[in-house]
Amino acid sequence: MKIPSCLPIVLFIISILSFTNCKNKTKPNPDLAAINLLRGELILCSSEQFGEVSFALSCNYDTRATFDLALSLLHSFEYEEAEKAFVQVLDADPECAMAYWGVAMSIVHSLWYQSDKSYLEKGSKLLEIASKIPKGEREKEYLDAIGIYYKDWDKIDQNKRALLYEKKMEKIYLKYPEDNEAAVFYALALRASADRKDKTYKNQKKSGEILEKLFVDQPNHPGIAHYIIHNYDYPELAHLALPTARRYADIAPASSHAQHMPSHIFTRLGLWDESIQSNINSASSARCYAEASEMDGHWSNELHAMGYLVYAYLQKGDNKNADEQYQYMKTIYDVYPSNIAAIAYPFAAVPARIALENRRWDVAANLQFHESEVKWDQFPWQSSLLHFTRAIGSLHLKNFSAANEELEILNTLRQQISDRGNEANANQVLIQMKIVQGWLHFYNEQQDSGIALLKEAVEMEDIIGVHGITPGKLIPAREFLAEMLLAINKPQEALEVYEKNLSVNPKRFNGIYGAAVAAKQFGDHEKASKYFEDLLKLAEASQSDRPEVVEAEAYIQQHVG
Repeated sequence: MKIPSCLPIVLFIISILSFTNCKNKTKPNPDLAAINLLRGELILCSSEQFGEVSFALSCNYDTRATFDLALSLLHSFEYEEAEKAFVQVLDADPECAMAYWGVAMSIVHSLWYQSDKSYLEKGSKLLEIASKIPKGEREKEYLDAIGIYYKDWDKIDQNKRALLYEKKMEKIYLKYPEDNEAAVFYALALRASADRKDKTYKNQKKSGEILEKLFVDQPNHPGIAHYIIHNYDYPELAHLALPTARRYADIAPASSHAQHMPSHIFTRLGLWDESIQSNINSASSARCYAEASEMDGHWSNELHAMGYLVYAYLQKGDNKNADEQYQYMKTIYDVYPSNIAAIAYPFAAVPARIALENRRWDVAANLQFHESEVKWDQFPWQSSLLHFTRAIGSLHLKNFSAANEELEILNTLRQQISDRGNEANANQVLIQMKIVQGWLHFYNEQQDSGIALLKEAVEMEDIIGVHGITPGKLIPAREFLAEMLLAINKPQEALEVYEKNLSVNPKRFNGIYGAAVAAKQFGDHEKASKYFEDLLKLAEASQSDRPEVVEAEAYIQQHVG
């Protein structure tokens, strides 16, 4: 068969970078970059380091190891590397229909909103080429399924396309019961199309049930483990994924994302030491990959891991290590790829968290955007984190004019996000606005209105949950509400709110401290002692220098002996 004349154009669009072997010195000790892409030649070194899959269908036999490696990379959301490997299959076998499918799958990130739409044009061109080559019935069905994401993308929103894709994958899953990959990708489609407002987690539980059955016979499949974690990445469900979270990094030790992903569950359960180790490994792996690939700057996975790492350090009261990470982050300017949310988010969230968690209001009020290649106007939601932090800092400094200015900016950003069709992120900003408005009412001696606005923020936060790339809110809305209740001398109500907060956000440093203070003010010294003791245990290993620790020690000495 003659290769379509436009194939070289598409392969040119799909960038192929070189990367070489690198041995990670941090436990676990994976051979990180297990592929060499040298002069366009793909050399497999240790593909088992990314897990075990087998799914090449009608591709040439000689390309199947490469295809399976590409699929393993895709299952661990190593999207760029998966794309390169699938392209290598096309270089060797231009008639491999499933390699076109693989590239199309690699450029759709189904679990989160992609603001840059250029990938849709690229995928559409690729699938047009794939439509002209011979293919079997099942291959055609797979290509038709992923094609739903690219068809009429300028007319049909992403949520609707995700739902249509899920229905298409369900048909494939039911038609080919022996096809385990169909089951895995159907399970992922269920998770991607889940209604964020559905607190019964119907889709997630159905997906999890499918995956757990598959996991029995395929215990080293990276996608099964990965998607179980995503399905149960909620406070109410996280305990169901803990055994899997503790296995995933060993299934795919060469994947930086596989080292990081377990920390989602560790974070939901307040297992800070495990989260810290997970993200140290992930960041180290990412640095190793960037060095081995001769990348100009840093890989985005490193920044993503650092965001979770700082969050975990702060929950142990470990400002020393959190600040060290931030100082290091200040030296990072060039990140690849530069246009994804996983970069802008930690650049905004890390300094904001450090300032807000430590109540450094002057720092919060004057927070500046990180100087990097990030085009902040492309990331209004991430930008909102900084403006929200400035507003909260200004409020506590009683600079109400500055707080109102930041509130106006937040409203503008919210509208921009909404205009782009991302209502979930727009509502995240609306929650921030209600918190700021609530405190403005409070300081204007309208306490009932302030409490009402914060309760609205809590209700919205419960419905929306946390964004998939975040370890959690900068500060949970319930902590703001409880703080306000304490300020109006309602410690019993504040304690109830703090305790509810800890059931959703377990072992948060400020949450435990707030509960202790509320119990103390209410006169429940037994509960106050318990929470202060919990705080001391949390901060013990880090030798925290936070003043709350000193207060806890003094209280325990006075009331416990």
